[in-house]
Amino acid sequence: MPASPSPSTMIIFLTLLSFSYVAKALAGIFMKISSTQIERRFEISSSLAGLIDGSFEIGNLFVIVFVSYFGSKLHRPKLIGIGCLLMGTGSILMALPHFFMGYYRYSKEINIDPSENSTSNLPNCLINQMLSLNRTPPEIIERGCVKKSGSHMWIYVFMGNMLRGIGETPIVPLGISYIDDFAKEGHSSLYLGTVNAMGMTGLVFAFMLGSLFAKMYVDIGYVDLSFFQSLKSILTNPLYVIFVIFTLLHMSSYIASITYIIKMVEQQYGWSASKTNFLLGILALPAVAIGMFSGGYIIKKFKLSLVGLAKLAFCSATVHLLSQVLHFFLICESKSVAGLTLTYDGNSPVRSHVDVPLSYCNSECNCDESQWEPVCGNNGITYLSPCLAGCKSSSGNKEPIVFYNCSCVEVTGIQNKNYSAHLGECPRDDACTRKSYVYFVIQVLDAFLCAIGLTSYSVLVIRIVQPELKALAIGFHSMIMRSLGGILVPIYFGALIDTTCMKWSTNSCGARGACRIYNSTYLGRAFFGLKVALLFPVLVLLIVFIFVVKKKFHGKDTKVSENERQVMDEANLEFLYDSEHFVPSAEEQ
Repeated sequence: MPASPSPSTMIIFLTLLSFSYVAKALAGIFMKISSTQIERRFEISSSLAGLIDGSFEIGNLFVIVFVSYFGSKLHRPKLIGIGCLLMGTGSILMALPHFFMGYYRYSKEINIDPSENSTSNLPNCLINQMLSLNRTPPEIIERGCVKKSGSHMWIYVFMGNMLRGIGETPIVPLGISYIDDFAKEGHSSLYLGTVNAMGMTGLVFAFMLGSLFAKMYVDIGYVDLSFFQSLKSILTNPLYVIFVIFTLLHMSSYIASITYIIKMVEQQYGWSASKTNFLLGILALPAVAIGMFSGGYIIKKFKLSLVGLAKLAFCSATVHLLSQVLHFFLICESKSVAGLTLTYDGNSPVRSHVDVPLSYCNSECNCDESQWEPVCGNNGITYLSPCLAGCKSSSGNKEPIVFYNCSCVEVTGIQNKNYSAHLGECPRDDACTRKSYVYFVIQVLDAFLCAIGLTSYSVLVIRIVQPELKALAIGFHSMIMRSLGGILVPIYFGALIDTTCMKWSTNSCGARGACRIYNSTYLGRAFFGLKVALLFPVLVLLIVFIFVVKKKFHGKDTKVSENERQVMDEANLEFLYDSEHFVPSAEEQ
């Protein structure tokens, strides 16, 4: 007999088994109470519906003897898990016809087009009506019935219910035997009572949900090919198309900032991730929140028209662009790293960080050039490892670890004769530290001022389309932001950042790992340069947008109405709750 499971393992098993009992009770009762709906949906007889219902027992009979006899000799929890997987797969198979079949009509003899008068197709008593002229030939009707897409869809339900029966087979016998074998003495009855009680709650929920679902029309959620005509309508709206493009570009810049701000601050200014996260949490995010509500207040206070909203967005984009330009003046020079930016003797810069040759100060040290244990020499130069710094001894395990007699530090000509190095990269100089604080102040101000303008996006998206298309316009815009912005932006910005890496780690198999150190100068120029490239077209498109709005709504009242205040406020709230990428969105009331 296998080893007895630990108490914690037994509790986990009981919990999962209880959920299995709930699932099988739900599925079983749903099948029973849906028999009438199955008959009507597939237009089958009660006897065939009964056969479909009995397919569960058919599947159960196929494997019950095998499971009951051999199950105790195998790993019972694994068999129960496999059974649950099969049970779930069968349930999915049973649901497939709903997605394959077309609209449901209660009576196929009366074909009523909902777009027409409801009585136009009903059979009337017409004198001398020519039935022979209007009747479809029997052979054509027969061929159409054979080819009808839903005629044999009940087979999916039959096979799925049989698979569900196969999957449910091991749950009860193996679950009960496992509990009886491994439960503490006197506890098995309590455990069995628990799982059976959970199964009863599944029955209760099944009947309650069955009652609810029975009130719902079978085609609930069916996609009418006409929410495509609506999509065509918004995609042929020039204002909406321009809006989607410039908001995508604008939001892409913000997404890049949110995704890589920790890396940028760490590589540019040497701040720790802990310090950066703390300051962002207590300063930047509250600034965004205040900015969003301030934007909503400004729009309400001045009752901005569409042109006013677009101008507010233009100011937001302009401020963000200017902040990115200012960041170019806050880029710190790359660290002095022997073997990457300088020769190992520290006396000459190198043209490329790739394959920098060893120097006479460390060529005899037999160093592993792929090793990454950076040390900071007394000369202010960072070395990739103590060996590559030519260090001969160390202070042992005391903190901080100091390395002595470093020949590569000696040849740089320092005067104090203390040719040592301590563990870790050399810190940034004071000038770079001052730049880091200016950088963070600009980030907070930029977040506040831009958040004011971003509120206008939530209002614009519902003002430039027909009222009945607001929900679709918001949903499509959100989809574009998440797919082309939230997914693609981190990828192509990440690829650009990778090009500035100077030192990659290697794993035990020799494959490339994560980047150890970047060329901070190239990193800043590439990162902020791409953001400027994204933001400049935003200003151009906003100018075009304002021009089109003025031309289209010339002389019309385009101010924000009083009854849209609630929509705007809820848009602001959802923006804050869904601020992973600072993408504004709204929900239609």
